[in-house]
Amino acid sequence: MKTRGFEIVSKYKDKGINLPRRQTIASAGYDIEAAEDIVIPSIWRLNFVRIFRLIRNGHQLYERDYEMSDDILKPILVPTGIKVYMPEDEVLILANRSSNTFKKNLALPNGIGVIDADYYNNEKNEGELFVQVLNYGVRPLKIRKGDRIAQGIFIKYLKTDDDLPIARERVSGFGSTNGKES
Repeated sequence: MKTRGFEIVSKYKDKGINLPRRQTIASAGYDIEAAEDIVIPSIWRLNFVRIFRLIRNGHQLYERDYEMSDDILKPILVPTGIKVYMPEDEVLILANRSSNTFKKNLALPNGIGVIDADYYNNEKNEGELFVQVLNYGVRPLKIRKGDRIAQGIFIKYLKTDDDLPIARERVSGFGSTNGKES
């Protein structure tokens, strides 16, 4: 019986996707690769500077400015082509690789990603893992298929003494623990 591991999602079968692997004996994280080539634009080239200048110089921001900044500062989702299965009392933490910030100016805007056990095989996207990234460097960043972009760490979690039973099941995909995409 399988306990935890990674699988390739259907749309990436026969596309040369590598399952995550640890790189050394003491590695906690499984290196996760990009499933396809993607360019991550620099936030500095997306009118971010205009908004930053308005704020810095004390100018009033209008609704149009807020809407523009909301569109500009959205993370890019990098597809991985993989999904993960694990026991109900475990979670997969997606963490940035130290080389991403140091060498590539690439950040995970959410700090870490939390992949729940019930995300596996959800109806919305089959449970495919996506890595949210922002490029804070000045150049666009080309990520190639097979580049290691994050690491996944399995962790057992605990519940409180007064935790209530939950009968509701996941009804959607990415960012949907309350039943709504967000």
